[in-house]
Amino acid sequence: MPINAGFEYARAEEKYFKAQTDSERLVALEEMLRTAPAHKGSERFRGDIRLKIKKLKESMIRAKKSGKSNKKGIKKEDLQAVLVGLTNSGKSSILKAITNANPKIASYGFATTDPEIGTLNFANCNIQIVDLPPLASEYFEHGIVNNADTILVIVEKLHEIEEIQKIIRNKGAKQIIVFNKIDLYDNNTRRKISETLKTKKHNFVLVSTKTNEGLEELKEKIFKSFSIIRIYTRQPGKKEDSFPVIMPPNSTLEEVAEKVLHGFSKRVKYAKVWGPSSKFAGQRIGLKHVVKDKDIIEFYTD
Repeated sequence: MPINAGFEYARAEEKYFKAQTDSERLVALEEMLRTAPAHKGSERFRGDIRLKIKKLKESMIRAKKSGKSNKKGIKKEDLQAVLVGLTNSGKSSILKAITNANPKIASYGFATTDPEIGTLNFANCNIQIVDLPPLASEYFEHGIVNNADTILVIVEKLHEIEEIQKIIRNKGAKQIIVFNKIDLYDNNTRRKISETLKTKKHNFVLVSTKTNEGLEELKEKIFKSFSIIRIYTRQPGKKEDSFPVIMPPNSTLEEVAEKVLHGFSKRVKYAKVWGPSSKFAGQRIGLKHVVKDKDIIEFYTD
């Protein structure tokens, strides 16, 4: 540790030695450089940190080109939405506000170097929310965006929308424009922003993580962006499960059984259904029965 180094540098250095991935080491090194003493006697020391950062970045780029990485893979869940935006757009703050995640939030740019994952529970459904590094970052992953069901385009200015949409290759995903930090604008400016977004026929929401404005509307819009039905299962005489089986519309009982457990449909003799697809409560149905949203199913096996 250099002479006259403060507690902030010591904390950054501790993070560096405890880091388990290159991305964590890079963040720690950049924090060490920011907090290292700036007097003339420390110039060589700061130069050493810059050299470490340079070499680490080069190593990470080589690893990315060769297909090798120490990043953890992301298993895509039934429902997935991805946060996309420019640096300092507030993506991490939104992730923290609407999910169970606790990402690093910084006032400087490019703080997110690895995808951060959180879970949004809405209408009894667990929705995977992925916060990606900024679009201009070398760590931005197009592959995750290309496979996403819903893309949340996070902006602070109207002109950013077109800039971001030019980069997004996944044209099949639903898009929600999330105009962030709306608390910084007066009512008249908010009205103009809203009218402009309506005129361009965007699916949008105005939010603020400081005042919580628009966050509940955002959660609802995310949920409604998925074309799904929820099927609840239960054992005879017991309460239905808390979390539904997520299925596409027009699914059959057979497909629900296979989603519950591969090969399970072959053991199903019949089932009973309560809900929108039943003619009456407890209707006995076969495997070809088409289920509907919020049906409750009891399976009966041999």
